[in-house]
Amino acid sequence: MADAHIHLEIVTPEGVALDADVDEFTAPSVEGEFGVLPGHLPVLAALKTGIVSYTVGGEHVQVAVGSGYVEVMNDNARLLTDRFTEKDDVDPVRARLELKEADEALDKFEGEPGSTEHLELVARELWAATQLELYGDPPPPTVRTFTFTTRKPDSYDGEPSADGEDESAPEDDES
Repeated sequence: MADAHIHLEIVTPEGVALDADVDEFTAPSVEGEFGVLPGHLPVLAALKTGIVSYTVGGEHVQVAVGSGYVEVMNDNARLLTDRFTEKDDVDPVRARLELKEADEALDKFEGEPGSTEHLELVARELWAATQLELYGDPPPPTVRTFTFTTRKPDSYDGEPSADGEDESAPEDDES
């Protein structure tokens, strides 16, 4: 099995971006990065924006992909993604500018966290940061906190509780 390969195909809305027989590859899923070797069990996973690494004849190659899906079956892997770029195609000045603009827009954003507008800004920020990581000049990590508000139920049976309080909330222990 020393000469076994995986046929790796990365497809974007524009068409096939990568078509290669590789020795192994890793991809960023929403559950964490995972690796694939020849003979891998079938898998279907959701991709997140990040770096796909693969090895061909001892040469290590990295590319950036956007969100999407990956299917692995019978030593064939197909990644369906909305974005793709190789290191040589990254313009670090443009990526830094895009990252700065997205960061500033997120800092000023007053809409609902999780809304379409908000998620588009986050996707822009992640794509710019991923391109810079691929280029070899990653930005420092950004920590953002969002507060999601939810309506507390009056009670689980749909009836308001006698005192108007949520009966399922834990009480403070004053001991």
